[in-house]
Amino acid sequence: MKDILDTPVKMPAHETIYRALREKILFGELVPGQAVTIQGLVNELAVSMTPVREAIRTLTAEGALELQGNRRVCVPIIGERRFSELGFARLSIEPELAKRAALNMTPDDIEDLMRIDVELNKAIDSGDIHGYMKQNWLFHFTLYGHADSKVLQPLAESLWLRYGPLSRIVSGQYGTRNLVDLHDEALSALRDSDNAGVGDAIRGDIQQGLDIVRESQCW
Repeated sequence: MKDILDTPVKMPAHETIYRALREKILFGELVPGQAVTIQGLVNELAVSMTPVREAIRTLTAEGALELQGNRRVCVPIIGERRFSELGFARLSIEPELAKRAALNMTPDDIEDLMRIDVELNKAIDSGDIHGYMKQNWLFHFTLYGHADSKVLQPLAESLWLRYGPLSRIVSGQYGTRNLVDLHDEALSALRDSDNAGVGDAIRGDIQQGLDIVRESQCW
């Protein structure tokens, strides 16, 4: 008899829809101010209205979507003040996650992170904006996952949901080859067991991104 643990667990419909919409926001397929209708999402995703409503309710609670009239939702427009608060929160939370993660990582974990960075560089070289966005997210949250923080990591994920659409706009304006990161510095610090250095590299990486967004004033 097949072990029950070997049987794939089917996710509830609302969780599947939530993840699909979350990816659209994280990787910039929905831009700030772009309105979509619940019925339009139902048609696009070929699902019933109830799981779409549940997914939207969750994303609205996370600040990734805003409800409008006539069953419409949109990605919030981030003004300069909200952007400054977003930057302050990211610079406060994510370097701390990185430092805590560094204390727990094995050489194999660092190798996994290096492989992600290789794929990220391939996306940069080929001008693949979606691939760049996805691999950049994967690099950061693979790293942060090793912090084993039930408080800080969900906060960081919520911040990225708000930041992702802005990052996508800037990536389109500048092109991937003009986007810089400090991932090599973070990896070098990880190999040297320098947890403070990992935090500094991630802080610098975030600050560079924030500076580019501010310069473009894409909010």
